[in-house]
Formats: sequence, C-alpha cells, structure tokens
Amino acid sequence: MVALCSRRNVGFMRSLKRLFVMDLSKEQRNTVERIRRLKKEKNAVILVHNYQKPEIYEIADFIGDSLGLCNAAKKTSADLIVFCGVMFMAESAAILNPTKKVIIPSPDAGCAMADMVNVYKFNEFKKGHPDAAVVAYINSSAEIKALADACCTSSNAAKIVKSLPQKKIIFVPDKNLALYVASQVPEKEIIPWQGYCPVHNFVNKEYLDEVKKEHPNAKVIAHPESKPEILACADHVSSTNNMIDCAKKDPAKEFFVLTECGMIERLNKEVAGKKFYGVCNMCFDMKKNTLELVLRSLETEKTVVKVDKKVADKARKAFEKMFELTGGYL
Repeated sequence: MVALCSRRNVGFMRSLKRLFVMDLSKEQRNTVERIRRLKKEKNAVILVHNYQKPEIYEIADFIGDSLGLCNAAKKTSADLIVFCGVMFMAESAAILNPTKKVIIPSPDAGCAMADMVNVYKFNEFKKGHPDAAVVAYINSSAEIKALADACCTSSNAAKIVKSLPQKKIIFVPDKNLALYVASQVPEKEIIPWQGYCPVHNFVNKEYLDEVKKEHPNAKVIAHPESKPEILACADHVSSTNNMIDCAKKDPAKEFFVLTECGMIERLNKEVAGKKFYGVCNMCFDMKKNTLELVLRSLETEKTVVKVDKKVADKARKAFEKMFELTGGYL
C-alpha cells in the first residue's frame, strides 16, 4: 500500500518534503538498550532494510538493500537472525541459512508486488515460453524463486540476465525493472510478468517535470522499479544502497530521490552537507516493525520464518546461481 501525503499537509503531489531522523525518546532509548543486551546474550544479529523506521536503524547490525541483506544473512555467524523487513526478505535469510533460526518481528509485513504472482498462474505462463530461462527478482516469494533459474536484485539484474546462455528471459514479477533490464541488455528478449511496486510505479513524468521546475538544481536519483518514462529523465538509476554512493560522488548539493521515503532518512543520516527530497510515498508493510516488536521477538524468539524444505532447496539453487554469476556474494 502507498501512503500519499494529504493535500492539506504538503500540497498533494505538488510540494516536496525533506525528512529527518528523529531523536529517540527516553522510552525508545530504554528499549534500544534492552534489545542490545538481549542480542548479545542470544548471539543474535539484526538485519535492517533501508526502508525501515529511523529508530530501527539504532539497533541494526547491518542496514542495506536486498542484495546487501542477502550477503549479510549468508555470512553471519550468529545463531539467531532478526529480520526487520518484509516476509520475502526474511524467507531469503531462512533459505540461505537452513541451520539457523530466522525470526521476523512483524509476520504480516508483506509485499504488494510479490503478491501479484502466484505459483499456479506463473507455471501456466512458463508453459507458453518453454525455451526461456526464468529470472526471479528477489522481491518474490520463496515458491516463485523455487521456479527460477536464477534470482537477482535491482543492482545485479542486468548482469544476471546478460550472463545466462538463453536468449529469452522470463522476468518476474516487476515489469518496470524488466523493461529497464531490456534497455541494458538489448541482445536478449525479456518477457515480463506484469507486476509492479505501487510505491515506485505511481510517479509519472508530469509530476517529475513539476519537481524540476521547483528545484532546478536538484539531481534526480530513481530506483529501477520506477516507470520507464521516469528512468529516461533520471540523472542516476540506482538500487537503494547505491544511492548513497551516487549522492556522495556527484558534486550536486541537492537530490530528488524516487524511492520509498524511508531511504531519505538514511541519506540524510549518512551524506552530510547535502539536501535530499522525496515524494511522501510510504510502504506501510516496511513500517510495521517497531522497537517494541523487535524486543518481543528477541524475548520469545518468535515469529520463526519457516520455508518448506523442498521449496527452500530449489530456491537456494536460484540464489547460488546468482552468486555464481556475480562472482560471489558481493
């Protein structure tokens, strides 16, 4: 679900909002300390996606995008993995760590795009393209990954597709990322599943043109889940983690960032001396994790993320193919 700021509060779709990391309250600081103590006692690691609430950053052992979190989950020596993200990400951690316990503080944190494809319909779709390889974006369920030849993230999707021997590639579930990959790998035929991320898909060129008039000196950084018309106008097309590098390396002092608004929080935190603006487009699922829920999950070691072994084994092969084609975990 996408939360659009109200017309009364920010001039709906006509003004930009700069977001800042808030100071923690006394109660929040106490909760953070309790979490840190429990984490040490239980040899736990807390993995946090970029789009989480800013107070969740305070307890993170690793903050990153889907690829970074995959790598951190694979490499950790912790006994217990606490995943502050959405369910498909926690499933990925469980798939990559079959001998470890993975818990998610908010088990109802889902993904609208991942829900746009199911196994039955996708199997029928595959039958229509028997000579095509399947690349599953990490923003998909374990069951869909189990049907893929390789997984990918937004940062390595083009490389994965280019590296596969097949000329035809079914790309699931994001049609916008599929079109971006097609523009980067024109020698391949990309067959997209018609899913999309509501957070990234709603911004159009008309709105972006208004942004440029309002902030003519701001460079545009867009996530590749955005519409093609947006990517064509962007100064940088980047996964969330790479947005930090873009902002640091580009001499510009102002940036308009087209992704979930939580990323603005992290950019303001990590890139000093520059201004970051974004649409107030919020993924409510990403914001379901709270400090209180993390504390409860550590105390009870629930909710445990479980993936059927047959599904997990097949999905792990798709992950391993991704790692193979990208030369390792990075």
